[in-house]
Amino acid sequence: MNITVDAASAIPPFEQVKDQIAAMILSGDLADGAKLPPIRQLAGDLSLAAGTVARAYAELEEAGLVASARSKGTRVIGQAPLDASVIAAADAYLAAARDKGLDLGAIIALVRSRAATA
Repeated sequence: MNITVDAASAIPPFEQVKDQIAAMILSGDLADGAKLPPIRQLAGDLSLAAGTVARAYAELEEAGLVASARSKGTRVIGQAPLDASVIAAADAYLAAARDKGLDLGAIIALVRSRAATA
C-alpha cells in the first residue's frame, strides 16, 4: 500500500490518509476482504501519530468502506470497484481543474461543496 502524506498541505494528514485509502478501495486496488496495516504500523511508516491514522480508519469505517475487529484488524468490506467511465470522468475533471491552477485542497473543497448541494 503506497500512501504519502504532504506535511505542507492544507489538507490534514488524517484526511490525506483516508482519501488515499478510499481511492484504493473504490478503484479496486484494495479488494473486498483486504487487510489494512495495523494503525501503529502505518503511523510509524508515515511518521504520524497513531491517533491520526486511527481517525482516518474510523472515518473509513463510518463511510462503510472498512470494518474493524480487535482480533481481525481492519479490512475492506463489500465495495465493488468503480466503473471505468467514472474513473475516466474523475481523471478528466482533475486535469481540467489543474489546468485552471487549482491545487488538490481546492479541488477537494469544490467537490465537497458540490456534493453538499447535489
